[in-house]
Amino acid sequence: MFRSILFWLVASSGIAFFWPADAVGFNPFGLSRNLLWTLIIATMFSLGTLVRPVELQPLRSRPWWVGLGVAAQVLVMPLAAWLVTKLIPLDPELAAGVILCGCVPGAMASNVLTHTAGGSVAYSVSLTTVATLLSPITVPAVLSIVTGATAQSSTNTALILTLLVALPTVLGYIASQKLAWLQPIASRYSGKIASVALLWIIASVVASNRDKLQSVGMLLLLALLTMNLVGYAAGYLLGGSAKLPESFRRALSLEVGMQNAGLGTALAVTLYGPETLATIPTAAYTFGCMLTGTLLAIVWRRQDGLVDEELA
Repeated sequence: MFRSILFWLVASSGIAFFWPADAVGFNPFGLSRNLLWTLIIATMFSLGTLVRPVELQPLRSRPWWVGLGVAAQVLVMPLAAWLVTKLIPLDPELAAGVILCGCVPGAMASNVLTHTAGGSVAYSVSLTTVATLLSPITVPAVLSIVTGATAQSSTNTALILTLLVALPTVLGYIASQKLAWLQPIASRYSGKIASVALLWIIASVVASNRDKLQSVGMLLLLALLTMNLVGYAAGYLLGGSAKLPESFRRALSLEVGMQNAGLGTALAVTLYGPETLATIPTAAYTFGCMLTGTLLAIVWRRQDGLVDEELA
């Protein structure tokens, strides 16, 4: 179905960006909350069907790997964001948005790209789930340390995100293990379903934030890109120093570098009001980390010699 996931990412997001906001009738990018959640559930269920029991064995024998990954997320990205805002002169509100990008937990998109990159989906989902569960504690704490701000984080947010990410993944895994007929279907179509759903979600985010994305300047792009690349590098190198398998290093790299910038946008509005410039970095990072993450996943995939129809 795909010839290039990178092409479709740019094409779908480009179409969404220029789609008339006041168009009457059908708008494929104006997703309701229910449809958005349905796409997320479909994505994670599809990924769950691709998880194999062998991927879970290292997590059972070495649960500290999950602790290591979560610690990397909580510590590396906020520190990188803080350093970037000190080194690159930004408007204070834009700097606050960059720091918010660094403080939120990992993005669901990292789970999809981990599969594309030949990484451990089980490890990636574990990190996303645990980091999300801890976010009502970690996000306000890190924000307070880095910026002195306080954030009202609801346990319901973590619960909803966990139900959207963890539960469908577990159900997908159970279904693929219990239903023998599902395995060949999942092997052929689940990756495509997850990719289509994710591209649709990203395109809808671009469409809903087009005005903010038009305000992105070069210094802000440099700040976000630097933070993003530091996250990828730190995650991979930390995994290497801990002697994690290559598939786990890739998962950790993507998990650290890709952040739930949508949650960052919600926090920016809560902290600074709906008109704040702090939402510009979070909107830009949503698409930006997906773009760089896709490129990184393609590099790893080609490195393995797995140039299939999704990537060729």
